[in-house]
Amino acid sequence: QPQAGQYGFSLVSQGTMFQKVVTIDGRNHLLGRLASVVAKELLRGQRVVVVRCEDINMSGSFFRNKLKYLSFLRKRVNTNPKQGPFHYRAPSRMFWRTVRGMLPHKTSRGQAALDRLKVFEGVPAPYDKMKRVVVPEAYRITRLQPGRDYCRLGRLAHEVGWQHADLINKLEAKRKARSAAFHERRQELAKLKTKATANKSGELGKVNEFLAQYGQ
Repeated sequence: QPQAGQYGFSLVSQGTMFQKVVTIDGRNHLLGRLASVVAKELLRGQRVVVVRCEDINMSGSFFRNKLKYLSFLRKRVNTNPKQGPFHYRAPSRMFWRTVRGMLPHKTSRGQAALDRLKVFEGVPAPYDKMKRVVVPEAYRITRLQPGRDYCRLGRLAHEVGWQHADLINKLEAKRKARSAAFHERRQELAKLKTKATANKSGELGKVNEFLAQYGQ
């Protein structure tokens, strides 16, 4: 599990701009701060994937955020609600809409930027086998004062009509079990490699000395 400062996604300072795709683990990030960073990078041409959107955090108590969202649900075209505004219930679409509000999405430049964004609940394939990063500038642990209230986006979505929270929890439990088994296998293989190297150290002494001359 990435921690604050580890695998950080501060693209300008770390020179990691314009990778083929950057996968961000949304867990424990603040909604607005993460959206602002993602929106800026989308406009710069970076392709961004955000996974585990249900674990994104919002500052403020759950009760207050729910009241605000229920108020938002009442906003509609009175004569024909089909004309909008459209109220997304899935956490990924809530985040997507937040990013959209930070882009000039009614222009061709903004639409192209929005097309570079992908958002998911959980960690679907193939992103479960890719390196995931965090954004220190948007991490709740580093940006929200201790003791302040916050809530999960997944809980809010579930309360206002999202129907797939149980399914995502089940899939995430399976993924974490597979990931733990894979990590255990890698640890065992690393121990075997270390043991084999130690057993053959005498036979490989001359080879290692030769390679050491070339910095190997």
